[in-house]
Amino acid sequence: MNAGVSNINAVIAAEADGWRLDRALAAAVPSLSRERLKALISSGAVTLNGSATRDPASKARAGDSFLVAVPEPAPADAQAQDIPLVIAYEDAHLIVVDKPAGLVVHPAAGNLDGTLVNALLHHCRGALSGIGGVARPGIVHRIDKDTSGLIVAAKHDKAHEGLAAQFARHSIERRYLALVAGVPLRDAGTVDAPLARSAQDRKKMAIVADGRGKRAVTHWRVLERLRDAALVECRLETGRTHQVRVHMASIGHGLLGDPVYGRAGGRHQGLLKALNFTRQALHATVLGFEHPVTSAAMSLRSTIPHDMQDLFTALRL
Repeated sequence: MNAGVSNINAVIAAEADGWRLDRALAAAVPSLSRERLKALISSGAVTLNGSATRDPASKARAGDSFLVAVPEPAPADAQAQDIPLVIAYEDAHLIVVDKPAGLVVHPAAGNLDGTLVNALLHHCRGALSGIGGVARPGIVHRIDKDTSGLIVAAKHDKAHEGLAAQFARHSIERRYLALVAGVPLRDAGTVDAPLARSAQDRKKMAIVADGRGKRAVTHWRVLERLRDAALVECRLETGRTHQVRVHMASIGHGLLGDPVYGRAGGRHQGLLKALNFTRQALHATVLGFEHPVTSAAMSLRSTIPHDMQDLFTALRL
């Protein structure tokens, strides 16, 4: 084995006879995505009987044994940091974290470290085979800094590609618990309203009707009516930035504690201050998907965190 390179022997299966080479190799090497293999083939890193095969579209033949030379993943730009994590599920392919409120998902301006990515780089050290050739966790969705709950990340290309495809076709099950202002008159409903960046404030999202927005659909139902508030479950059909927060505010039931889309003032401000509750009352409680490698049905659930539980209890009195 050459330094810095992992050599993988990939034998073309009988059922893959006649397939495109990149597709056949993706079936033979589950840890590498088709796009990653396509790049490796084009770079000359895939050989048959010592000769490089550079055409990803060439036809594969059953029984052919290819040598795939995979360079070691390049170090990620972000640094590994020992940040405690609550792990809801983990295997060799992916990890599901129960994120606390206050933890940013990805390094960005203003939050260059101390993020979930930094924590995963430490927790998964040595177990990341690389996303696009870089040793980093594959973040396929995000939840806001001050939203708590479940988030999944991939450990390698194949898992990343499989999860991303499910998010793209909206087949992921995502349910949130929210404490909202006011008591809805109906037991349930659906908000189907496109979202885009607000023309007035680029840090905010807004419902738009001029064709600029992406379709966003939130199904909500009341779980319990409280004192001028309600515990609501929101099921996302799509997953847009700030979707639950904007959609619930649009029907007059903004999230309690939401500093951006919630109502200023109101009868709950004294209670929020007394409890030192300073975030939107939103928790990603259910995450369901098909395992991108084993195809097993996965369904993870997270209980409501202590700060939201305290607020909920106070609102029941």
